[in-house]
Amino acid sequence: MTDTLPAMKVTTKGQVTIPLEVREQLGIRPGDAVRFHVDVAHHTATIVKVDLGEMSHGRRVAESLLGKGDVKMTTDEIMALTRGE
Repeated sequence: MTDTLPAMKVTTKGQVTIPLEVREQLGIRPGDAVRFHVDVAHHTATIVKVDLGEMSHGRRVAESLLGKGDVKMTTDEIMALTRGE
C-alpha cells in the first residue's frame, strides 16, 4: 500500500483505530500484538505486527501490564510487603 490513508483522530486515552485496510494487509487480528518504532527526528512511527510465538509467556504478561499500575508506594515499600518485613 502506497496510498496515504485519511487522518485518524487520537482519543483522550491515546488510542487510534488501525484502518481495516491496514489490518488486512498486515494480517492483524483482535488479540494480536503490535509494536511501534518511533523516529523522533522525522516525526514518524512505524507499526509492526509482533509474532507472539517469538515472545516468552513472561514477556507477554509483562508487556500486557505496562502502564497499568496505580499503587502509590515506593519500590522499597512494595519489597518490604513481599518479604513480610
